[in-house]
Amino acid sequence: MKHLTHTLVALIWHFGGLGLLVLGILDSSFLFAPLGNDLLVVAMSASEHSVPRMLYYAGMSTIGSILGCLLIDVIFRKAGEKGLESHRPARRIEYVKRKMEKSGVWALAIASVAPPPFPFTPFVMAAAALQYPRRRMLIVTGFARMLRFTVLGALALIYGKSILRWAENSIVQWLLAGLIVVCVVGSAISVWRWVKRSRNARGSSPPQPSSEPARPALR
Repeated sequence: MKHLTHTLVALIWHFGGLGLLVLGILDSSFLFAPLGNDLLVVAMSASEHSVPRMLYYAGMSTIGSILGCLLIDVIFRKAGEKGLESHRPARRIEYVKRKMEKSGVWALAIASVAPPPFPFTPFVMAAAALQYPRRRMLIVTGFARMLRFTVLGALALIYGKSILRWAENSIVQWLLAGLIVVCVVGSAISVWRWVKRSRNARGSSPPQPSSEPARPALR
């Protein structure tokens, strides 16, 4: 397992910023990779110990996250609330809807900078399904993600040597291996559920026009 950890991390590390971009797309869309970009931005920034390189890594992670959000947006903006309800538990949907309708900007910003287990993708899904302005959503999440990765990268520059020594610890290596296993299993379950729910949604009859009053425009 330890060898697997080194292999997977080395693969992403080899591609540098492009690896962070791809991981950012996956993490912000349908796959499950909590803290993946965060840890790699920290490790790469600590290793390079260069402000321009740190900003590059943070920027590529941010671009990947924005592209992942755009992918989610394209799907759920078309699917609408019915499509959202077929992919998320009703309780979580109502919670996210309330937050988005109260203050969409702040809800997206907080979701973008908060670490797991605070949900991020459900807020992007809800923003798209509730027809929140796409450009505003991408700008807010982009600025918030860049802030998150830049702060982590700056901390890596300050505490770089300590971070690199800590990363060599065998306990940390096993924890990283466990995280990778969780990501792989979680991603497989996420994709399976996505496919199953999408099929169920296509197989169901089209919804009848609603007589409920229109929701207020999201801010």
